[in-house]
Amino acid sequence: MLFLKGTMSVLKLEECRERIRKELDNTVDFWLKYSHDPLHGGFFTCIGRDGKVYDELKYVWLQGRQVWMYCRLYRTVDRFRKPEILEAAKAGGAFLRKFARVSCGSSGQWKCAFCLTRDGKAVKIQRTIFSECFYIMAMDELSRVIGDEDMQLEAEQMMEQLICWVRVDSSGLGRPQLPGDVPANSMAVPMMLLCLVQQLTEGRGPEVIQKYRELASWCVQKILQHIQREGTAILENVSVEGAELPGCQGRLLNPGHALEAGWFLLQFSVEQKDEELQRTAINKFMELPYQYGWDKEHGGLFYFLDVDGHCPTQLEWSMKLWWPHCEALIAFLMAYSQTKKPELLERFSKVYEYTFSHFPDVQRGEWFGYLTQGGKVALDFKGGPFKGFFHVPRCLYMCERILDDMLANKD
Repeated sequence: MLFLKGTMSVLKLEECRERIRKELDNTVDFWLKYSHDPLHGGFFTCIGRDGKVYDELKYVWLQGRQVWMYCRLYRTVDRFRKPEILEAAKAGGAFLRKFARVSCGSSGQWKCAFCLTRDGKAVKIQRTIFSECFYIMAMDELSRVIGDEDMQLEAEQMMEQLICWVRVDSSGLGRPQLPGDVPANSMAVPMMLLCLVQQLTEGRGPEVIQKYRELASWCVQKILQHIQREGTAILENVSVEGAELPGCQGRLLNPGHALEAGWFLLQFSVEQKDEELQRTAINKFMELPYQYGWDKEHGGLFYFLDVDGHCPTQLEWSMKLWWPHCEALIAFLMAYSQTKKPELLERFSKVYEYTFSHFPDVQRGEWFGYLTQGGKVALDFKGGPFKGFFHVPRCLYMCERILDDMLANKD
């Protein structure tokens, strides 16, 4: 355990940091070796356990995430300031700029495709904002690395389009207005917009911060609407007014998403020096999903749950997926680093031990993404339509930096 007799073990934390650093290095090496497409640019993400590509389709969410991750590592971590990482990020950004945006006919608006062929032809467009979100993240982070002001402007212009779709007129998303479709506030939308605000304003001047100040506050309030059942649950979907919705949609719990929202809110609370929001982020968005989401029999976090105890309708509800555990590691370590409350380090320790004993592939590198409820590997590929070079390296990168700061100030 990382927590011994109520006193933080510096030695154990140092061992933890070294394991995390090693895993991050191995993960970067895996994707550098197997994911690049030298012929058409961009990245393969459907990669088997052995590193072989089993499908050449390219998913825009994952293209944007990989560009962002490469750039963030290159920009902020000395040992990743390597020419091959920079060139891969630039090639991925060029592929996105050339192929990801698809004209929506006479409206004059652009959507980002969800899926592309290997050579960049659009295959599918989703009626959501998320391809655009990861396009913005990629363009903004890449613009910081190569100093391209036009690219940064492009990211900000697409951000304005997103804000319009979410807050003014959603017709550009292409979703028909059906009489039985009740408008809902899905937590993913304000979460992603808050993430983008933090991305676009990081390290920039007060005029940029002011530009997005009202939007950030709106995002926080929309996320806080998901605290339901008199403060005992974080529901994934609520009405636009912040009320509970009927049926399975309204009862849905997504522990990993709540934990991710928790550390988004925690970061924002530090920026704003908002102690009340800090407490809410920890007590509601971290402690609650951990309490109801942790599998007491087998360990690990359930993927989905029903707040009233019904069996969730999602077939994968009882599986243990990589990304909720990544979000939990970030959340609890960040919360502990800010509060020094021992129970938060205990939570991190428990999640760490489960995660590092189940997900990493010690033989061939990288992590498995999909386990059974009992913790056995269900799907052995390393990448797919939704698992790419993002949640694992972001988690390892953030935890390493938090541990660096903690250990540097251990006295």
